[in-house]
Amino acid sequence: VASAGWGYKWGMQNQRMQHRVDLIDINYLYMPRIDPDFEEKYLNQDQSYILKYNYDDRLIVRMGYSFIYNSSGSLFRDNSVVGNSHAFRFNIESAGNLLYGLARLTKMHQNADGEYTVLNIPFAQYVKMDLDFTKNFQMDQRNALVFHLGAGVAIPYGNARMLPFEKRYFSGGANSVRGWSVRELGPGSFDSPNNNFLNQTGDIKLDANVEYRTRLFWKFRGAAFIDAGNIWTLRNYEEQPDGQFKFNQFYKQISVAYGVGLRMDLDFFIVRLDWGWKAL
Repeated sequence: VASAGWGYKWGMQNQRMQHRVDLIDINYLYMPRIDPDFEEKYLNQDQSYILKYNYDDRLIVRMGYSFIYNSSGSLFRDNSVVGNSHAFRFNIESAGNLLYGLARLTKMHQNADGEYTVLNIPFAQYVKMDLDFTKNFQMDQRNALVFHLGAGVAIPYGNARMLPFEKRYFSGGANSVRGWSVRELGPGSFDSPNNNFLNQTGDIKLDANVEYRTRLFWKFRGAAFIDAGNIWTLRNYEEQPDGQFKFNQFYKQISVAYGVGLRMDLDFFIVRLDWGWKAL
């Protein structure tokens, strides 16, 4: 993977806000060698479009904007120790539009999958948006209740039928629904029969949790939490049955987990250990 970018970042003097503009960000994924047996067994048999797509060389030329706000007065402060506060993050990015316009205008070469290529390298085209909100209620000097809500959607179009793997969403793990292992949940009600993590990715993500936090002794903190969420696909992929987002079904496919955690607050970073169990 080779990458290069040019962007600007600035913030207010009180550090509550931060803006970032990526004028251009170029990522090139090159696959120098694929084992012939693997290629014949998995990539040349049309068994999985998702698998094949993610083992092709790919060019991503994107631009984007992100905004961060933290009412506590510092972007990097732990909100649980500063009283009632809230934080908000927003990010939007788009890739491939200029290249696609140029390709249509100059009638660039298309590969066997109908994708325009630059120096025989197909380029990705998509738009992606993420929102994240956290609210902290300080009950007293030792106890706090924290609510978090996150959502994201990424839409491939034009020169792409699918998002690059690194731009797709996954669910489960330490920063998602903690009763599931990373990339174990979703999309939708799909359950991968062979635990293929490439198939357990999606284009839409919803995450929510509520966490009770308390001071124990010295640097140690305790927590109890409930997590909910899942991922979905925008299209009905054959390799991901029951994974497509549908307004009349998605709320039935939201999974729930609960658990407890132990934290060690070292001021400049926090060591976190969580135990989560599946509930729904």
